[in-house]
Amino acid sequence: MGKGGMSHGEGSKVGEENMAAWLVGINTLKIQPFPLPSVGPHDVRVRMKAVGICGSDVHYLKTMRCADFVVKEPMVMGHECAGIIEEVGEEVKHLVVGDRVALEPGISCWRCNLCREGRYNLCPEMKFFATPPVHGSLANQVVHPAELCFKLPENVSLEEGAMCEPLSVGVHACRRAEVGPETNVLVMGAGPIGLVTMLAARAFGVPRIVIVDVDENRLSVAKQLGADGIVQVTTSLEDVGSEVEQIQKAMGSNIDVTFDCAGFNKTMSTALAATRCGGKVCLVGMGHGIMTVPLTPAAAREVDVVGVFRYKNTWPLCLEFLTSGKIDVKPLITHRFGFSQKEVEDAFETSARGSNAIKVMFNL
Repeated sequence: MGKGGMSHGEGSKVGEENMAAWLVGINTLKIQPFPLPSVGPHDVRVRMKAVGICGSDVHYLKTMRCADFVVKEPMVMGHECAGIIEEVGEEVKHLVVGDRVALEPGISCWRCNLCREGRYNLCPEMKFFATPPVHGSLANQVVHPAELCFKLPENVSLEEGAMCEPLSVGVHACRRAEVGPETNVLVMGAGPIGLVTMLAARAFGVPRIVIVDVDENRLSVAKQLGADGIVQVTTSLEDVGSEVEQIQKAMGSNIDVTFDCAGFNKTMSTALAATRCGGKVCLVGMGHGIMTVPLTPAAAREVDVVGVFRYKNTWPLCLEFLTSGKIDVKPLITHRFGFSQKEVEDAFETSARGSNAIKVMFNL
């Protein structure tokens, strides 16, 4: 297996046999050998220490697909990760063995127009951990480009390093929506991405944030993390009108930007209706592949709709926020598991079940 897990010759194993958590069928995970490639001149070999479970991992486990990405052959899971460098390529100058690093999981081509424009997150040739046919990082070790490994400051833990990946989604969304000290923000969805988006918005200087969800427990967590207002809603489209009134009352002023971190007909309809004339709705979540929403009334009020896909150039700012204390992601990590066969199965089941689980983390 080569960098990013693409098959291009088996390569050589390093030391002990490298093991990984493979998705081999619906609801079926197996810890099996994962051959490592040789470390190239610009690569590093990293021993994984912390790997989080993302909603996309659960989608793949339950359905063997996520959006348009379909798992057609066994795939190593995981993409939220941090670890310790055990080997560096001969051309790598900024990292040394023993450094603790957070890994950005997407390898773009750097040749296409989008990459050259700086929007490498949209690269059509992107090789992204645990996105078929690319293998992920829930393994003892991985080989990765050194330029995508970011050294952790002393006061940032490996778990926090792994949390840079979901936090990056929130940071990128805030940049896309151009939020700041004069922006009042509504967040639809208090799951992991909704919560990190809320934390990122606060770090960007947003003065007032209201967050909405169907789950009372998650709203309680949001309140503890600093939400100024919380509103519990239903899943019924018939309730949009009355819930918009509740949301606007909770905000107490105009809603300038809404982040839809769920991506359903109901959440997007609510977002479009609740946002002020001339405001922005930023679509972060992808719950529904195709949505039916009232765009015409929103267009008549010149509500801009902004898309978000992954992130770009976010790790340095995430680490700055974590180092300075502007963002604390530690309360989001609610469950921890080891790396045995049973623990891997239990961890994914815990994450899929939801309930009081926000971020499930592997400690390898």
